[in-house]
Amino acid sequence: MKRYFTKGEISLWFGSCAVIVISFWMFHSRDYLTLTASLVGVTSLIFNAKGNPLGPLLMVAFSLLYGVISYSCAYYGEMITYLGMTMPMAVIALISWLKHPYQGKKTQVKINRLQGKEWWYLAVLTAVVTAVFYFVLKALHTDALILSTVSVTTSFAAVYLTFCRSAWYAIAYAANDLVLIVLWILASGADSSYLSVVICFAIFFVNDIYGFLNWQKMARAQTAG
Repeated sequence: MKRYFTKGEISLWFGSCAVIVISFWMFHSRDYLTLTASLVGVTSLIFNAKGNPLGPLLMVAFSLLYGVISYSCAYYGEMITYLGMTMPMAVIALISWLKHPYQGKKTQVKINRLQGKEWWYLAVLTAVVTAVFYFVLKALHTDALILSTVSVTTSFAAVYLTFCRSAWYAIAYAANDLVLIVLWILASGADSSYLSVVICFAIFFVNDIYGFLNWQKMARAQTAG
């Protein structure tokens, strides 16, 4: 691990896990499923930041766990998004990353720079998915409908960009993190233990920003190489 991850990355991962565990106990949470999901999620992000296919693989596990947690809080939008969209898209992204290794390295995906037409595909597909999910979530009387719909928008953009092997996937996930922070702050009004989930997504935000910066660095290295 020391040869693969930099000291900064190891510190980021250990620090993220430590904050998640401390916040879990600080807010007297007994939901160990949430703790497990948080640790799996933050681990997937450090592998994503390295362009390693283990990232999307762990995201599949996180999506399943997070879907169950969202159902328990009546955030049906989050449940449907992660179980019906993020999880299957993570599987597709995993296949894409495995099919496009950088110079045969199974631990690093070949980064793709999206062209104009590809950005239009993203915009149109995201708009369609957002519109469809809005009416589905409205029919289900989803709590925080607008925020849940925005979460769908940012989640779809993130998983689509992950599949496309674009560094901008991390920015889309960071945007989604901000939406989820607000959603779970609202949920914590009824149950303060959910503040640990708020902290979890704040940690995810930091990791996603690092992921974007590292992918930019890897993209320059791949172009030079």
